[in-house]
Amino acid sequence: MSVDLLKVFLWTGVGFLSGSMMFSVWMGKLLLKKDVRAYGDANPGAANVWKAGGWKIGLPAGILELWKGAVPVGLAHWAFGIEGWYLVPVALAPILGHAFSPFLGFKGGKAVAVTLGVWTGITLWEGIGVLGILMGVFFILQTVDSWAIILAMLAFLGYLLFLGLFVRGVEIPLLAIWAGNMAIFLYKHRVDLRESIKPRPYIARLFRRAS
Repeated sequence: MSVDLLKVFLWTGVGFLSGSMMFSVWMGKLLLKKDVRAYGDANPGAANVWKAGGWKIGLPAGILELWKGAVPVGLAHWAFGIEGWYLVPVALAPILGHAFSPFLGFKGGKAVAVTLGVWTGITLWEGIGVLGILMGVFFILQTVDSWAIILAMLAFLGYLLFLGLFVRGVEIPLLAIWAGNMAIFLYKHRVDLRESIKPRPYIARLFRRAS
């Protein structure tokens, strides 16, 4: 077995373990004495920590959820030189760990914050910047949170393809990470995606005035 494969196995395991750490659930129980899964959409994520305890606990929870993806992937990629196809399992591991956490009986969260972290670990500013902004835009434009995530990911794919074709060359392993990430999203958000996309009321009013 080559050293590269040893590093891949090691960092894939580290990434999965890191992603499976359910900080939002643990912080809710420790600091709020509440199960955050009783709030909002019952997702064990930072958004429901915010709903249960406000921004003072919701913001740190979100940062932890993001960093548990960014730190292992960033270290593996930038410090230990894992790249190309070797990076694919390492990058997907934290997302899988959160989505199917052994600490919650393999019933994890929807993996939004950890996804931002993983892409930040891979691309530095583009993950938290471009993908984060795209998610925010689609949250503002329409009412179904899960559709905001999926539409943002599709737009992010367009961004990656544009850069690949016109700036830095197409990186197929990067697209493979995107595809795996999207597959996990589609599965974890499958119930909410049955709801039709609906524009926010103020967006609908703008369209009516424009017409």
